[in-house]
Amino acid sequence: MSELIKIAVDAMGGDGSPKKIIDGIIHNHQSNKKNFFKIFGDKQKISKLIKNKISNDFYEIIHTENKVESTDSPLEGAKRGKDTSMWLAIQSVKQKETDIVISAGNTGALLVVSKLNLKMIENIDKPALSALWPNKKGMSVVLDLGANIECSSKNLFDFSIMGASLFTSLYPGEKPNVALLNIGSEELKGNEIIKETYQILHEKKSVNYNFAGYIEGNQLMNGDVNVIVSDGFTGNVALKTAEGTANFITSELKKAMTGSILGKISSFLNIVNLKKFKKRLDPRLYNGAIFIGLDSPVVKSHGGTDFIGFSNSLDVCHRIVKGNLIEKIKHNI
Repeated sequence: MSELIKIAVDAMGGDGSPKKIIDGIIHNHQSNKKNFFKIFGDKQKISKLIKNKISNDFYEIIHTENKVESTDSPLEGAKRGKDTSMWLAIQSVKQKETDIVISAGNTGALLVVSKLNLKMIENIDKPALSALWPNKKGMSVVLDLGANIECSSKNLFDFSIMGASLFTSLYPGEKPNVALLNIGSEELKGNEIIKETYQILHEKKSVNYNFAGYIEGNQLMNGDVNVIVSDGFTGNVALKTAEGTANFITSELKKAMTGSILGKISSFLNIVNLKKFKKRLDPRLYNGAIFIGLDSPVVKSHGGTDFIGFSNSLDVCHRIVKGNLIEKIKHNI
């Protein structure tokens, strides 16, 4: 058996856990036999769900009944102690027992517990929350999505390097185009921090990415830019707007296709194309945000996703480790 990628899994975080988490592991294992899962949570519950579904060679269960609640504040989550499933999972990657950690639990608590346990990569001041977005030509990396409300030009420059490193880890062989999210494409547009960052990126040429200047909100899905950089406030607003727009479009399309006999006939005749459209906008396919900037990779699965979404976030974990994300950042920074 070739060397397996070791993934630490917080099995108690998110809605419907641990069943959703274990079902996601089982689903992922059906198509990828190159992961080993170190699972943290209630051993009795987990064993019933996973027994005879996966060989014992591919997983280990570390028992704890304590967990971070979804209603906890970040500080409350951290104060629940060092024996929660989230804390223990992060500890395992800190101690190099695993290569990467994933949780569908409380986002704020995950960030705080990660920062308490893991060191920042040298020369990086703040971690960022990044994710994959679909566009017309493929996928984009977007960061920061809410970890840092206020950022300096140094932070945004670091995010650019980290985002480009993440993209090349996930998509080897491609040189990304990096752009700053702004209110206009002209060089003079934006606040002072954005303009300072523009100058830094313009002057510091890199062999790892191309600097494409500014990008506006209505161009995010065009596919001309692979890495989109912003402060956490702006990035989170853009994320929620995109999610809301996608939900609105799919909802209106469904009403139009099922609201009349003619619509139902049209829906039946276009069933193949409609399935393609639905799949393209399925958020489960893009599940798995990454806390980037820490010296070990931390992945956040959406708490409300199902087992398919969690399985896809495990694919992200595998690709991050295989793509040597942390080493790429250390080299490029």
